[in-house]
Amino acid sequence: MTRVFVGLEPPETLRTLLALQQQLLPLPSRVAPETLHLTLVFGGEQPPSMLADIDDALRAIRSAPFELYLQGFGLFGGARPRAVWAGVAPSPALGALQARVAQALRGIGLSLPARRFVAHVTLGRFTPPPPDEAMRIERAVAEGSGFRAGPWPVHDMVLWESRLSHRGAHYIELARYPLG
Repeated sequence: MTRVFVGLEPPETLRTLLALQQQLLPLPSRVAPETLHLTLVFGGEQPPSMLADIDDALRAIRSAPFELYLQGFGLFGGARPRAVWAGVAPSPALGALQARVAQALRGIGLSLPARRFVAHVTLGRFTPPPPDEAMRIERAVAEGSGFRAGPWPVHDMVLWESRLSHRGAHYIELARYPLG
């Protein structure tokens, strides 16, 4: 089985800026800067035989290139935070691309979670910390509400394999799909 997802890779300038933000935030654990990305659709564990169908479905998607902007920070986990992320400014083009990718993958039989798409770049993942540390993280995220970065020119999307290890996830690019 191959664990796959489709996403967007930020340019090096934005990855560098996000790595700086990671250092400024009191994150218990940081995502490696070279793995920073925006997930469009998580495909989960797939048999090798399905990879050709995924590739064909993604090659058939048409979308014009567009620009994204990063905006503010957020938390996943509610009262027990477990991840900090950089947000993405609202983008109809991004929403349309994500919907096309999800529809294409469902069309070949992938069972995808039916959750609302929240465009973000994860900066840190961690076990929910004790209340005092959680409050520090929440305060820093709130203070970062003015964070802005971009533009992020989006010219392609990527199919990655995700390999999990005790050191975190390692991503292997399987294919790149130009927009336009």
